[in-house]
Amino acid sequence: MTEQNRSGFVTFVGRPNVGKSTLTNALVGEKIAITSEKPQTTRRAIRGIVNRPDGQLVIVDTPGIHKPRTLLGERLNDLVEQVLGDVDVIGFCVPATEKVGPGDRRIAASLDGYPRAKKVAIVTKTDAAARDDITERLIEVDALREDWAAVVPLSALTRDQLDVLSDEILGLMPHGPALYPEGITTDESDEDRIAEIIRESALDGVRDELPHSIAVVIDEVAAREGSDLTDVHASIVVERDSQKAIIIGHKGKRLRDVGARARGGIEELLGTRVFLGLHVKVAREWQRDPKQLGRLGF
Repeated sequence: MTEQNRSGFVTFVGRPNVGKSTLTNALVGEKIAITSEKPQTTRRAIRGIVNRPDGQLVIVDTPGIHKPRTLLGERLNDLVEQVLGDVDVIGFCVPATEKVGPGDRRIAASLDGYPRAKKVAIVTKTDAAARDDITERLIEVDALREDWAAVVPLSALTRDQLDVLSDEILGLMPHGPALYPEGITTDESDEDRIAEIIRESALDGVRDELPHSIAVVIDEVAAREGSDLTDVHASIVVERDSQKAIIIGHKGKRLRDVGARARGGIEELLGTRVFLGLHVKVAREWQRDPKQLGRLGF
């Protein structure tokens, strides 16, 4: 590590579903944040570490900024504000596939509240947009603020221009040594990552308010004696009996499907075969209850 090396923290902001977690995973080169088409999929500040010969980027993946309707929503927004106040660079994301709207303008204007951080504008999902749409989006985004350090169009899916973004962000970081040991890609614990893998599987195919009502608690992760199996027991927590019935499905089929999807990701993470036992519990209105939010880690 020479004096020319740089390191620091960056976070991506934008409306829900603009591709922040997908971008984080692409830059890290490993899936450390779950992705879903459901808004507010991300619920914690998840750190992904990008190790480069000339420095280190620590990406803090946060929930999307939104109008909160529950105590959980308020706490997620508070978390985003805290992260924004601490990072060195803020990347503002807008998808190439949608015109800049009032929500984008509101978030872009709110960045005035974080004068310490340098700002970069990112037009995401260019693989899904026509060239004219990308050009139009770049013009719209550029006009939102006068202090963009860079404006970068990219596709996390095809990795087009990812290296350009990485170069731009690292160039804005302060000089200094690496913040994490080389080879580490996240500071998330295995239990936290397992819980997120299960929640991602449970989110697949559910509609309406149910995605917001799903939380996952890990009850046990233990190597089975005399076997190469790891036993994982977890509880999927919902708010109402009707939601419990949806998660379980007819004769338990949906819960089995959730388990089958999640098991593959957990086995890849742990590097062992896994027995996954899932149970569904009801914690009434947990998104609005301070005590239950605390028990669930929010």
